Amino acid sequence: MPLVYKICPRLLWQEAEAQGVFRGAPVDRADGFIHFSTADQAAETAARHFAAQGDLLLIAVETDALGEALRFEPSRGGALFPHLYGELPLSAVRSVAELPLGADGRHVFPEEVIGR
Repeated sequence: MPLVYKICPRLLWQEAEAQGVFRGAPVDRADGFIHFSTADQAAETAARHFAAQGDLLLIAVETDALGEALRFEPSRGGALFPHLYGELPLSAVRSVAELPLGADGRHVFPEEVIGR
């Protein structure tokens, strides 16, 4: 089961859980799709867009559950990034993990993500 990852502020994710669906962060809504990263891209995404930001969660999402609404499209440097055109149904979420900051100020990813 292939997974993609969403880095999300805790409060925003708690709102999604209360509503039963994730409609995206403000940047997602502005861009017209929900930004995701692959396991190989997640650390760079965190460093680039969430530097030194605490109280984050790493949401693992099953790609097969998203169907054709999930598209891999070129982004920075031509790399293909997963973008979801639509809402994220919580039924597609496989795990929610803390994404704490390490002593060096970088986010510490769960072993199952960085160990891939």
